[in-house]
Amino acid sequence: MDSLAASSSSAASSSSSPPPPPFTDPPNYAFPHHRLRRTLRNPDKQPIVLVACGSFSPVTFLHLRMFEMAVDYVRQNTDFEIVGGYLSPVSDQYKKPGLLSAHHRVNMCTLAAEQTSTWLMVDPWEAFQSYQRTAVVLDHFDHEINTCLGGVATADGVRKPVRPMLLAGSDLIATMGEPGVWSEPDLEHILGRYGVLTVERAGADMDQAIDSLARWRANIHLIHQLIQNDVSSTKVRLFLRRGLSVRYLLPAPVVDYIEENGLYKDDGPTTSASSSAVTAEREKAAEREKGKVAP
Repeated sequence: MDSLAASSSSAASSSSSPPPPPFTDPPNYAFPHHRLRRTLRNPDKQPIVLVACGSFSPVTFLHLRMFEMAVDYVRQNTDFEIVGGYLSPVSDQYKKPGLLSAHHRVNMCTLAAEQTSTWLMVDPWEAFQSYQRTAVVLDHFDHEINTCLGGVATADGVRKPVRPMLLAGSDLIATMGEPGVWSEPDLEHILGRYGVLTVERAGADMDQAIDSLARWRANIHLIHQLIQNDVSSTKVRLFLRRGLSVRYLLPAPVVDYIEENGLYKDDGPTTSASSSAVTAEREKAAEREKGKVAP
């Protein structure tokens, strides 16, 4: 049993209150788990939850489609079993053009998840506080699902820890191979402890990225798009600023929400979901080099 499994199993079996996590929760926060499957169908499988971090400004069909592509990939190519999927919108602290308030982004993601899916959920933990590194976000899911909820059970009642895994576009993963963008400890934490399922995106040089991340190759799962889809939040915002229709690019409830609230009329230069996360990591890297923050 690896260290994650050992620590999670120990926490799950303890009758005492779970230890406090090394991070704080936003005010009035409750971890969403109403769609988290608590029983494993195949006891021989490793239970995982998919976690997609991004701006989701706004959430598009491609964001949702990534989860479905991951389901197919996992079923056909791995010994994992998916027990849940989460959208984790980034904090307002990014302060990037095109990044709508967390309130609206969480609402749009919730509409998309609740009205177009039977298993996806939205976790506002990251959105409603200061900037949190991706490694810390995954630790948060590990804490909530394994330490607080006790993981999942097999049909005969045996408890098993759930592994959170990052779900991301290949443009984000490509930056992990760029020197100075991500700290080495964070890469080890994300790729070594948790792992990532990455969906190919146009223009991302995956071969070069994978070469530079070779020591974690076993935990990097590449998912090819059999039907190419290059819809992006950036393009959607551009359409909206120009008064063009975005129906059938976004879930209908999200389109209705945007129209009802008059959103994205003029938000200036735009930044995509993946690039906003990349920019934040680059800024953190620059601050580390200047000695302003710890790695």
